[in-house]
Amino acid sequence: MLTSCQGKKPTEIAEYEKGNVMEKYVITGMSCAACQVRVEKAVNSLKGVTECTVNLLTNSMTVEGNVLTSDIIKAVEDAGYGATLLDEESQKNEEEEALKDKETPILKRRLLYSVGFLLVLIYFSMGHKIFGFPLPPFLDGNVIAIGIIQMILCIVIMIINRNFFISGFRGLMHKSPNMDTLVALGSSASFVYSAFALAIMMISKANGAPEKTNLFYDELYFESAAMILTFITVGKMLEARSKGKTTTAIKSLMKLVSKTATVIDENGAEKEVPIEQVKVEDIFVVKAGERIPVDGVIVEGSSAIDESSLTGESIPVDKNVGEDVFAATINSSGYLKCKATRVGKDTTLSQIITMVSDAAATKAPIAKLADKVSGVFVPVVMCIALVTIMSWLIVGASFGYALARGVAVLVISCPCALGLATPVAVMVGNGVGAKNGILFKTAATLENAGKCNIVILDKTGTITKGEPVVTDVFLAEAITESGYSAEENLNAELEFVRLAGILESKSNHPLARAVATHAVNLCADMDVPVDDFSEISGNGLEGTIEGAVIRCGNLDFISKYANIPEEVSKRAYGLSIRGKTPLFFAKDNIFVGIIAVADTIKDDSAQAIEELKNMGIRVVMMTGDNENTARAIAAKAGINEVYAGVLPGGKKDIADELMKQGKVVMVGDGINDAPALTAADVGIAIGAGTDVAVDAADIVLMRNSLLDVSGAIRLSKGTLANIRRNLFWAFIYNVIGIPIAAGCFIELFGLKLSPMFGAAAMSLSSFFVVTNALGLNLFDIRDASKDKKMYNKSKVRKKTDEDEDPDNEIIVSSLSKAEEINMTKTISIEGMMCNHCENTVKAALEAVEGVTEAVVSHEKNTAVVTLNLDVSDDILKKAIEEKDYKVIEIK
Repeated sequence: MLTSCQGKKPTEIAEYEKGNVMEKYVITGMSCAACQVRVEKAVNSLKGVTECTVNLLTNSMTVEGNVLTSDIIKAVEDAGYGATLLDEESQKNEEEEALKDKETPILKRRLLYSVGFLLVLIYFSMGHKIFGFPLPPFLDGNVIAIGIIQMILCIVIMIINRNFFISGFRGLMHKSPNMDTLVALGSSASFVYSAFALAIMMISKANGAPEKTNLFYDELYFESAAMILTFITVGKMLEARSKGKTTTAIKSLMKLVSKTATVIDENGAEKEVPIEQVKVEDIFVVKAGERIPVDGVIVEGSSAIDESSLTGESIPVDKNVGEDVFAATINSSGYLKCKATRVGKDTTLSQIITMVSDAAATKAPIAKLADKVSGVFVPVVMCIALVTIMSWLIVGASFGYALARGVAVLVISCPCALGLATPVAVMVGNGVGAKNGILFKTAATLENAGKCNIVILDKTGTITKGEPVVTDVFLAEAITESGYSAEENLNAELEFVRLAGILESKSNHPLARAVATHAVNLCADMDVPVDDFSEISGNGLEGTIEGAVIRCGNLDFISKYANIPEEVSKRAYGLSIRGKTPLFFAKDNIFVGIIAVADTIKDDSAQAIEELKNMGIRVVMMTGDNENTARAIAAKAGINEVYAGVLPGGKKDIADELMKQGKVVMVGDGINDAPALTAADVGIAIGAGTDVAVDAADIVLMRNSLLDVSGAIRLSKGTLANIRRNLFWAFIYNVIGIPIAAGCFIELFGLKLSPMFGAAAMSLSSFFVVTNALGLNLFDIRDASKDKKMYNKSKVRKKTDEDEDPDNEIIVSSLSKAEEINMTKTISIEGMMCNHCENTVKAALEAVEGVTEAVVSHEKNTAVVTLNLDVSDDILKKAIEEKDYKVIEIK
């Protein structure tokens, strides 16, 4: 460290010792993909740089590592370009400036002046010869004067477009030729040769050889030199205009940022202040039709909030006191008072803008091929042009003819198309995703999501709503079958729900909240004290309400205090296999009823899963629930493969295992999903998730909808297909265009390309690539009609002859790797007489969740069961006695 810091200023030493950081720079002087590659190469060669990414589209560079800023800037300058560091304070303003299309107006002015002078030049060079246009009398027959006028007009056009020469020859001096180098060399070669021919004409005239003067007049290519520059400027302007449209999404997001906010001052009065002055905990108001200025929580009022700017969802969302609101969303109706929770760059909108901008600055893996080609493209083209000239001279062509072929090679070659093929598609694809509430963190994620063939879905909050609700209420049969009228039974049920709700309101458990909410919606007089309340972890609740002891819990817990009929147990088991959780209630040690609670699936989950399967993607569900609940949810959602009983630590293990079988997308929303989100090839946080899940994920979905998972994959596939088309046409254009320009097909097919048309073709190639990428703006991520089923090597299992329809079979694996239980119990059984009895008991026991094996002997009257879950003795006893055998003892 000391050696590295010798000769450094104290501030530079402090900067050097700050560790790995990520910094962003603005790069000037780049004109094509070759420039981009050379800047990356120059910075990556510095010791301490771990990663450098240059974006030609936004003229930006991101550097990660432990290296001095001054060294980075020097490396860029030594390569022939300029670099300026963006500090955190000015980065936002600089990014907004960078997004403004300042290039198109400049190019438009250059083009107008160039075309004006070019038309005059063409009039003097070709108008009188081809179209018979009249010349001024003093020029009639004076070819030298006409040549001088052409040269002057050409010089004017070259001055107007001097940037090509400055950038091109500067790159050549730094041994880093670029596209401008090709243009500058082509135009300069035509001009120098024409000037040389004009000089020969003047010498011949002076020596009295007019026939030689007229001969060299046909060797003037001033209009070609000027036309090359003009056509390239046309292409540059069209390209710049199209590139400006690729940042439309980011621009539109930035326009949503409010300039002012109405806050409540210390005197309670409303005051409009600049948005920069709003602080966390400030109270601000939002009237109907106004845009919410910062993130906050509602403290007074209710309204329907239009969140389409963030989520892409057009239907307004009802918001009440205590619920979150976000900057850039619109208060459709009502008057809201909110407390600011996140301001400035911490708001959800600002984070979205940053995420989209950062993704555009990264590089997709598919771009590496174009980078490799671009790095050697310009020098190779220059060599091809030189070989072309020499070859034509060898076969006896005139120098002017040979030069024209070489210049055509230089000006038709287009490294820009290669350099723009990937970044413009990534920029537009990210924009389309942002408009639909799908945020890709990197270009690599945008590419890789479409390549995945396995999707793992967390159950709670992802497939299901994550908010349990009451689905069934059953009174004890002693009440419902005692001859009461329908009205009396209804009153009894309401009283049962009321008491249950009062007791459950004292607990924060999700199941308890569901019962309490249900009771509040149905019953009055809920404000009743609960005495002697206690919560028995893993079992249930108890307390005294209006003088009666009320208990709630699972079957084992309530069975200790009340007699539960066998028919009720069977009904509860029926509820559990349908994915519902039965809660048993007793009043003064008398069983009074069951309330069933379930986490219901989202309305669009089944459709989203069907879309994923139609793409040929294998869909897997993970849940910590038991097998019965998992199987029920899977059946409703249309999932065939389930991992049940998965503890938080086991989710990553499952993701790791499935990644051996294919590329995996993991979808989750909770803290416990973060390890699996990080481990998977692509992690998706749904419904904006928790902060930990969002940080760990590669894609963030603003809406709480699984349809956006299929939408994200569909958009990834569409963007990747667009990039491939761009690269194909960029490569094919050069592969076909360069040989034609070199004259390889003149003898065979008579194909000859003049430098002027070569320049026109070059200018249009980049325009075509950018325009093709802009077509992604019309991509409908919700349209599943064009989905193509990929070949999925990852299979759940092979079809067998015994299977009638294996695709409809749900395969459940129970995993609890973090706390796996491996124990045995020996059960003494009375009543077994033969092998048939053994098989019956064995089947009954192995059907119990948690039993991996049962070894039964009618001779010893025992069954030895091996367990991987903690199964209660009552459950084992019940399974056996339901088959009419008697359990004597369980050890």
